[in-house]
This record gives sequence, structure tokens and C-alpha cells, in this order.
Amino acid sequence: MRIAIVGLGYVGLPLCLQFARSDVEVLGLDIDAAKVQAINDGRSYIGHIDATTIQKAVSEKRLTASSDFSLVAEVEAVIICVPTPLNKNREPDISYILKTGKAIAPHLQRGTLIVLESTTYPGTTDGDLRAVLETGSGLKAGQDFHLAFSPEREDPGNPDSVVSRIPKVIGGLTPACLEKATALYGRAIHALVPVSSCRVAEATKLLENIFRSVNIALVNELKIVYSSMGIDVWEVINAAKTKPFGFMAFYPGPGLGGHCIPIDPFYLTWKAREYGQNTRFIELAGEINTAMPRYVVQRVAEALNARRKAVNGSRVLVLGLAYKANVDDDRESPSYHLMDLLQEQGAEVAYFDPHVPVIRPTREHPHWAGLESVKWDRATIAAFDAVLISTAHRAVNYTELAEWAQCIVDTRNAMADCRVEGGKVWKA
Repeated sequence: MRIAIVGLGYVGLPLCLQFARSDVEVLGLDIDAAKVQAINDGRSYIGHIDATTIQKAVSEKRLTASSDFSLVAEVEAVIICVPTPLNKNREPDISYILKTGKAIAPHLQRGTLIVLESTTYPGTTDGDLRAVLETGSGLKAGQDFHLAFSPEREDPGNPDSVVSRIPKVIGGLTPACLEKATALYGRAIHALVPVSSCRVAEATKLLENIFRSVNIALVNELKIVYSSMGIDVWEVINAAKTKPFGFMAFYPGPGLGGHCIPIDPFYLTWKAREYGQNTRFIELAGEINTAMPRYVVQRVAEALNARRKAVNGSRVLVLGLAYKANVDDDRESPSYHLMDLLQEQGAEVAYFDPHVPVIRPTREHPHWAGLESVKWDRATIAAFDAVLISTAHRAVNYTELAEWAQCIVDTRNAMADCRVEGGKVWKA
């Protein structure tokens, strides 16, 4: 069997490798020539993916990469894993999906299966994507070719997040489409969860991320409330999670990051308006989570004031640029917002992240591109007026940080097990 996977990022590349391990011949398609070259050379550009895994798949001729979309004519199935960001007005941007559909359509053959994995609002697959595929190919979805949606469930950096062991939700345009899609994923994924339609599958992914967004917003709000009462929210959560039923621990932070939780809930908010519905929980959670960076910077100011210093003119080190611990993924990272806010208030800002040695160009924060992570040594760390822990990587020596730093603002409870002199650590 030969398939194509479009989009060789944090979702597409792991999926390529899993299908390759499952004796499927995989063609990776991407408009980024650097990624295509890296794969064909057996190199990894994602920190938690070992290059030897890519080399093995390439050497066994189970994986090749290309930017030539005409090769779609030679495969049995195409899986689309492209970005779905929000535009500057916080509205869904499905342009990458539509452009991919238009690139595929002229080469689409009868009987081919097209599966969308990119998170989006209900109706994208059987509406927007279907339209461009049918228009560009002259074929009819559900009759001449198969169409399905199966949401990605990647968790970068989590050693327990193995593609083959994560249950796969699948919705097809027709029963025959669903049967075709389950047969495809059944070659590589252990547990399949078929649902009645593409829209149910799309809504399932949104529910998963809305659930997380709302609960993170709850603990972020409680963090502020409990702090005003002199109560440590982290101690409260650790005590509450001992309850063996009816409670699931979520943890506060400096804001939301990654390509899912800060974005996906607003896909449903936008779509719901079409039906005259309001999504008040989603919008309130968004307000609370979006406000977190300003709260954190306020705590930095309080910590500096306690040392008779102002933010203006102070040197502040942001520790952790990636949006979550132990990965190099900086998409939508709250660290960028923290750096922007600190700089706006006159601080001299730098960062340290062992997984992100230099900031790559991003759509949202291009002005930080090229900035390099500072060195990790006593003289460098001690020279900052404050260190703000935004992401708690395991690779960081927090005992050294406790010894070297003048002042630490901790948004991740990373210093909880370190001996630190009184007044040095501020929780935020």
C-alpha cells in the first residue's frame, strides 16, 4: 500500500513514521523544501523525534519526501495534516486546508481516500474541503472518491504518547468512506473509534481541547483568588488530586501555548454564531487564559519592587521558550507574550531554553527571530535582576538556579523541591 501525508510537522511526521513501521509505503508532501530535504537525508528537525527513526524508514524505502503534489496520482490515500491557525481577528483560517485540497484535486484518482486530520470546525470536511476537491477533480465525493475526518491526537514530548497506541476517532462522509478509512488506520493504529459522520469527529476534537481550555482557565482564576488569600493553589491541587473519583488535576500557568488549546476552541465559537448560539464558557475561558501573561508580569513587577527595583531598566531572563516542558515546539508560546510585555515596560529581556538555542522566524512574533538562548552559568544567571520561569524543562538544574539567581518568579511550581532563601521565589 502507498499513501501520501501532506504536512510534515509535529503531526504529519510522526504519522509518516508510524505508517512506515506498519509496512506502508509513505510519501511525505510539504511545500517546505528544507523539511523535504531533511527527511530524504535522514535528518530530524523536531527535537523529540530521533533521526535514526527517519533514517531507518528512508533506507528501507518506506518513506520518501517531495514537494511534487502530482505524485498524489500514484497513491491509494492522502492524509492532510496542515496548520489551522486563527487570523488577526481570531477567526478560523482554513486556507492551508483549502490550498492543499486545490493542489490535490487535479491529480485525484477514482477510489482514492482523502482524510483530513487538521483540527477545524464541524462542516469543514464535508463542506469546504469537499467542494474544492470536487471542483478541481470533476469527481464526486462518496461516489468516485472517499472522504473522511480523523482528528490528530499528538502530545509532543510525552513518552506515553505513542501514535499506534492512541485510539483513533474516524468519521466518514458515507459508510463506505468510513470503512475505507478504518481499513487504512487499522494498518497502523491499535484502537479505532468509528463515529457516524465527519462532523461528529470534528466536534470530538474540539470538545477535547475545549475541556482542557476551560479547566485550565478555572485553575488560573483560582490561582489569583487563592493567592490573595495567602493560599498556595499548587498545594490545594496536590491535596485535591488524592481524591480517587470525581476530580482531575489541571495546573495553572503563564498562559496557553501550542497549536491546539489557544486556538481550537475559537473554531467552535466562530461556527456557533452561524447557528445563533453563544459559547460563553469558551469565551470566558479565553479571556482568563489570555489575561495570564499580564498577571505574571505584574508579579514580576511586585518581585522587583520588593528589591527596590522597577521593571523599567531591569534585566529579566525568561526561562523556557517552548510552550510546554521538554520539547522544542514554541508555537503560540506564552513566553513570547511575556517577553513582549516586559520589553514594553522597559525591561531588557533575554531567554534560556536548552531545547530552543535560537528563535526561528514565526508568523506572530517575527521581531524575536535570531535571538539566541543565553549561556547557563553562574555569572550569566546572576547578572539578571529576575528570572521568570515560564516553562519547566527537566533539563534545567533548578538547584543551581536557586543558588545563582537574585530573584525568581515561578509560574510552574518548579522551585517547590529546592532549598531557597526566604523572599527569593515569587509564585505567579
